[in-house]
Amino acid sequence: MSYAQLEMNVLQWGERRGIVQHGKPIGQAIKTLEEVTELLDAVNKGDRAATMDAVGDVVVTLIMVCATLDLDLTECLGAAYEQIKDRKGYLTAEGVFVKES
Repeated sequence: MSYAQLEMNVLQWGERRGIVQHGKPIGQAIKTLEEVTELLDAVNKGDRAATMDAVGDVVVTLIMVCATLDLDLTECLGAAYEQIKDRKGYLTAEGVFVKES
């Protein structure tokens, strides 16, 4: 299944549950934070299945944030890419990219 079809399925799921129509962006953002915390825990434990689940849950909550704000996640990603595409910096020993100032 394509990303576009999966995103549409998630949007329809959110509509059936009233999230798209009545959800609050802050509530969805808080849910995203909860899912990111689960992602951190799964990565820290080296649990691949839990990591996959958490990544998927993070994407679902981001789609719901966008839906409650009438934004398109792909457009948001495109805008972020435009900001980072020429960014220079370095990778720390911990594997974190630090942009040049």
